[in-house]
Amino acid sequence: MTAGAGRIERRFAALKREGRAAFVTYFTCGDPDATTFATLLAGLPQAGADLIEIGMPFSDPMADGPAIQAAGLRALRAGMNLAKTLAIVGDFRRHDAATPIVLMGYYNPIYRYGVRRFLTDAKKAGVDGLIIVDLPPEHDDELCDPAREAGIDFIRLATPTTDDKRLPAVLANTAGFIYYVAIAGITGTRSAAIGSIAEATARLRCHSELPIAVGFGIRTPGQAAEIGRVADAVVVGSALVDRVSAHLDDRARAKTDLVDSVLSDVRGLAKGLRDARSGPRRVP
Repeated sequence: MTAGAGRIERRFAALKREGRAAFVTYFTCGDPDATTFATLLAGLPQAGADLIEIGMPFSDPMADGPAIQAAGLRALRAGMNLAKTLAIVGDFRRHDAATPIVLMGYYNPIYRYGVRRFLTDAKKAGVDGLIIVDLPPEHDDELCDPAREAGIDFIRLATPTTDDKRLPAVLANTAGFIYYVAIAGITGTRSAAIGSIAEATARLRCHSELPIAVGFGIRTPGQAAEIGRVADAVVVGSALVDRVSAHLDDRARAKTDLVDSVLSDVRGLAKGLRDARSGPRRVP
């Protein structure tokens, strides 16, 4: 672990010592409303989330499937915006100084907010990393370089179509971890075969020493455990967002059991991933 390591690097180092993969949860900020989301967010670490990925609601989420698109629209209708997202992270950070927070989303809201202002406010709020899906390496000067200068990790996506020729450009300024998108397409639509994921993570390790997180299409504790044997982290998003949606009334308001039900799912997924330690060892 390097001197001055941030929360993401410290968390992965600790989990490596434990011999297990990280469990990364994804939820859309402000879904279904700010108060319910903040309550859910506060309960995630104790339920087993090692890192928390928070979606920044946007009206045109091109990489997201129907579940996350719907969550974003619910959040926007409830009044969520980027400033309020950062405020919720800041409130969380006052009670939890250890759990890494990664914001995921699109460049347009950040551009409109102002890059320098956004990075200053994000750092102050306690944001550790960014995943901005529509900014390729050719535009690193827009946000990636300033983010790293501000001490915020810029996390890149690699996909099944990212070949060995393209990987060096994708990984050049990546920090925190590599997010491997296990399927080609939008979130929440299907799952990838474990064999292809194992091959992909092995190939990525030839190019980088950063931890590898695998996401897209992971819905069950069994799937999480299987992928946790070959990856450094497992990301579950659409399945949890679906759980939020299942506990809304006909006016898209949270039912009284929403938070408890979703946190129960998080505990089940976290247990499945932790139980993977007793299975086959991860490939080097």
